[in-house]
Amino acid sequence: MSSVLNLFKLSINTMNLTELARILRITPQELRDTLPQVGFHIGQRAIKVDNKTAKKIIKEWPVLIKQFEEKKRKEEEEATAQAKEDGDAPKKEIKIPNFIIVRNFADLAGLPVSKVLSELMKNGIFASMNETIDFETASIVGSDLNLDVKLDKNTDDSPAGEEKNKLKEALGKEEESNLQSRPPVIVIMGHVDHGKTKLLDAIRETDVVAGEAGGITQHIGAYQVKRKEKSITFIDTPGHEAFTAMRSRGAKVADIAILVVAADDGVKPQTIEAHNIIKAAKVPYIVAINKIDKEGANIDKTKQELSSQLGITPEDWGGKIICAPISAKAGTGIEELLDMVLLTADLDAKSMRANPEAIAMGTVVESHVDKGEGPVATILIQNGTLKVGDQLSFNKQAFGKARSLKNYKGEPIKAAPPSTPVKIIGLKVTPRVGDILEVGEGENIKAKIMKRNAPRQEVAQKTEEEDDKIKKINLIIKSDVLGSAEAIEESLEKINTEDIKVKIIQKGLGNIAEGNINRAEATGAQILGFNVKTPPQIEELARDKNVKIKLYTVIYDLINDIKDQMQGLVEAELKRVDMGRIKVAGIFRTEPKAQIVGGKVMDDDIEEDAMIEVIRDKEIIAQGKMTSLQAGMQDVKLAEVGQECGIKYEGEPVIEVDDILQLYKLKKEIKKI
Repeated sequence: MSSVLNLFKLSINTMNLTELARILRITPQELRDTLPQVGFHIGQRAIKVDNKTAKKIIKEWPVLIKQFEEKKRKEEEEATAQAKEDGDAPKKEIKIPNFIIVRNFADLAGLPVSKVLSELMKNGIFASMNETIDFETASIVGSDLNLDVKLDKNTDDSPAGEEKNKLKEALGKEEESNLQSRPPVIVIMGHVDHGKTKLLDAIRETDVVAGEAGGITQHIGAYQVKRKEKSITFIDTPGHEAFTAMRSRGAKVADIAILVVAADDGVKPQTIEAHNIIKAAKVPYIVAINKIDKEGANIDKTKQELSSQLGITPEDWGGKIICAPISAKAGTGIEELLDMVLLTADLDAKSMRANPEAIAMGTVVESHVDKGEGPVATILIQNGTLKVGDQLSFNKQAFGKARSLKNYKGEPIKAAPPSTPVKIIGLKVTPRVGDILEVGEGENIKAKIMKRNAPRQEVAQKTEEEDDKIKKINLIIKSDVLGSAEAIEESLEKINTEDIKVKIIQKGLGNIAEGNINRAEATGAQILGFNVKTPPQIEELARDKNVKIKLYTVIYDLINDIKDQMQGLVEAELKRVDMGRIKVAGIFRTEPKAQIVGGKVMDDDIEEDAMIEVIRDKEIIAQGKMTSLQAGMQDVKLAEVGQECGIKYEGEPVIEVDDILQLYKLKKEIKKI
C-alpha cells in the first residue's frame, strides 16, 4: 500500500494495470475482463490506467465487485436452471470425508474458491478458505453448485472424534423413568436491523423476575425467562458463525428457532441465510414478523415473500409455520410469541427431556479469556446437573475444575440443571465454541489441548508465558459481505510478525451491535467495521465502555491503520555500527580508570562518544568509552581515515603502544513492518 500512496503523492498521471491488479488481488486479465462489467471501459489491450480512474476503482472496488458477483451469480443460476430443464447439466459426483478444508473442497469440485465461499455465505456460514466445514454443510452447498456430494467412509477427519455423538448417545442410553422435562432452548436469527436485539430486550422486559433484579448481564451469552410458570432459555449467539460452529461439531443446541423478519423490509439476504441454517440444523421454528407498527409495514406482503422466496406457508394461510406479528419496540405481541414458543415446545416435548441425576454434560456457547478470571466459558447444560467443584473434561482431556458457577444474572449458584446456561470460572484452558464438556477427571494433557485449539484463530489461546512475549492487537471485524472480510483477514495475516500479531477475537456480518461492544470490553479489542454502520445507541455504549470503533469503506485504509498501530508497538533495537580503528602510537597519561592515548585512524572515519574495544594479539582484552576526541590540539567531532588524533578512554587502563582500538556505536533501530 505504501507504494500506491507514493504513486499518488508524486501525482503520476497513470498507473500500470498490473500494479492495479495486484492491489485488487486479481490477475491483470481478470481485471481487463471485469472492469467493463462494472462501468470502466479501458480496452482489452490496455497496459495503463489514468490516475483518477485508478483511484476511483480502488475506492469503489468492494461495492463494484459485490454488484458484479451478484449479477454473475444470477446469470449462473439462470444458466444452471435452464441447463437442468434441458437435461444438459448432470451433477458432478465427489467424495469427501466428514470434515474438509474449504479450499480442498473447491479443488475436488473443480470450482474457484470464491464461488464456494460465496455459496457458504448465502447459507450463513462465515468461513475462510483455510477453515473446515462438515459433510452436512458441504452437501447443502454442493447441491446449490450442482454437485452430488457423497461421504467417503474410508476416512474420518472429525475434529471432535468420538465426542461428536457423545451427547446423543448419552441421552439415548438414559432410562425413560429417569428423564424429566427441561426448559426449551431458543435461538433468535434474522437479517441485520430487523430487530433481533430489540426482541431479546423486549422478551427480558416481560419477565417480572428479571425486572426486579435490575436488568440482566448479557455478556455470558445466554439467559432465561419465565412464562406461565415455565422457564425458557434463550441463547444470545454472536451470529451465524457460532451457531454453525456448534452444528459442525455435532452439537444440537437449540430446540426451537425464531426467524425475525421486518414487516417494512421483507425477506433479505441474511433472512435467507438464517433460514438455511435453521433448516440444516433440523429444528422447528417460528417466524416473528417484527416492526408491524412502523410506517410502510405490510404483513401480507411479508408473508407473500416468505412463501415465494423461502417456501414458508404461514399457518393462517393453510401452512404449518406460525407467523406471529410483533413490535419489539412497543412490546406488542411478545407474550403471544412466547405462548407460541411454549406451544411448539409442547408439540415436541419428548425431545426436550433430560436426566438431572446423570453425569453433567453440555455444549460451550461462548468462551474467552478474562483479565481477572482467566479462561471463562458459558456452557448450556444439556444432561445431568453441574455442581461447583466438578472436574470438566473434553475427549478424555482435563480442562479444569468448576471453581465457581454464575447464572445469567451474574449471581453465584451451586448447581446448574439441564437447559441452564452457566458461566464457569476455574478452567485451565479455553474450550472452543461447540465443544461438548462433561464431568470427569480426564488426562491432564494441557499441551494436547493447546495444540488442538491452535488452528482456529478465533478461539486459539497461548499460555500466559507465551502471551507475555508477544504483543497483540485484538480486533473484532464486522463487514457487509464475506468477500470483504476474507480480504481483510488475509491482509492482516500477512502483516503479522513474530513479536506483534493481529488477533481476530470475533468476526461477523452486519452492523455493529451491543454484543460486539461487550466482547470488545471483555477482551480489550477494538472494533473495525467495513461498509457497515454503528447505530447511535451503540456509539454511546461504546463511549461509556471506552471501546474504540472505526469504520472503513476502503480495505487498504483499514490495513494501513492497523499497520501503523503495529509499528507503534515495535521496540527499538540496539544495533552495533562499526567505525574505523586506531593503532595506538603513544600513551600520554594513565589514570586509575582512564587513559589519554594517541594514534592513527585506520579503515574508516571515527566519531566522538564512541564505544571502544581494546584488541591485542587479535583478542579483545578490555572495553570502554571515548569521552573526548582531538585532532591538531582541537576538540573535534570527527577524525578521518589517515588522520592522527588523540582520545580520552574511560575504562580499565590497560592500553599499550601498538594495541588496536576498534571504535563502534550502538544505534537504536526500529524495524519497519
